Amino acid sequence: MDFTLTEEQQAAAEAARAAFADVAPDGGVPSPAVGVEPVSDDIDRELWQRLAKSDLPGIALGEQYGGSGLDPVAWCLVLRESARVLARVPLLETGAAALAVQRFGSEEQRRRLLPEVAAGRLLLGVAPHGSSGHEPADLAVRAEPALGDDGRPDGWTLHGSQTAVPYAQVVERVLVPARCDAGTLLLLVDPHAPGVELRRQVSARGELMAEMVFDGARVRPPAQLGAPSLSGDAWRYVRGLLIVGTAALCLGLGEQILRITADYTSGREQFGHPVATFQAVAVQAADRYIDLKAMEATLWQAAWRIGLDDPELPDRLPLAADLATAKVWSAEGVRTIASTAQHLHGGIGADLDYPLHRYHAWAKYLELFLGPAPAYEEEIGAILAEHAL
Repeated sequence: MDFTLTEEQQAAAEAARAAFADVAPDGGVPSPAVGVEPVSDDIDRELWQRLAKSDLPGIALGEQYGGSGLDPVAWCLVLRESARVLARVPLLETGAAALAVQRFGSEEQRRRLLPEVAAGRLLLGVAPHGSSGHEPADLAVRAEPALGDDGRPDGWTLHGSQTAVPYAQVVERVLVPARCDAGTLLLLVDPHAPGVELRRQVSARGELMAEMVFDGARVRPPAQLGAPSLSGDAWRYVRGLLIVGTAALCLGLGEQILRITADYTSGREQFGHPVATFQAVAVQAADRYIDLKAMEATLWQAAWRIGLDDPELPDRLPLAADLATAKVWSAEGVRTIASTAQHLHGGIGADLDYPLHRYHAWAKYLELFLGPAPAYEEEIGAILAEHAL
């Protein structure tokens, strides 16, 4: 299986590496990107504008909309680099919502919204979790048809709630899946509109989130992406993007954690030798390196397929199988890597002046984002039972 990156994809990764270079942790000393205080009421605006100058927010958007015209693989390469420095920017959420606009929005919506995203002027969020974190997101909010002053249909009225919406307080629009009689639809909701209440939450990684409570919130037709669908294909596409994007974050995070651990164990000595030369340490590090390679292979497989015009290839299992596989490996992999790193660091891993504790918090958040690995293992089992080879 050939996962060689194209020249354009390699250029995207290099541009991302350059944009994040001066916020990377250096020698285990906390930088502003890592920080000791984990809670912030905003994103890193200066970094976001730097990313925009490098054309990274629109890396996977069409050139006609101000983007770079690349694919989800290039987007994942940027996300991978962002995780290495714990970047406080909504690349995952804005990217997934923007790709949904590009795929399901009208031409007017695409030309109005996507150039603003590519230029870094429009921040988008996604409501991915449902009302409890365990309920499917597309069942948490009910959309009822609304009538205009002339008695004709004029958008929707929303009731329900979505929990743990990342950066809801600071983005301009949140992509919300909602259920109506005709099926599932996608709506770009103003989080500060009448009828929407934001209840402050903080994630396990210390980032700002909110529970979005809808009590008669009115959404006009220009905010609707496409028509309602009984199959829910549009929301499945967005959720798939979130899965591969999260897998990319897990990969970058895991790689950086292993690098921090290698540097530490190479410098720490016991009995006159670096502890990295001890067999028990080397074997554990090698096992985690193998985990990273499995995370990488399953990520690129899923990202490649979701970027195809028709990802349901006739000679392969459904796309959902590749997505679930990438999610299992990324969740289990980043958890195991973070746990091993803490073990090999000893007590210093819990020191708040040392960056590993922040990486561990991010690892736990990403492990459970969109659900834990066992839920996806069950999904893989169901797919294999339905498509017996």
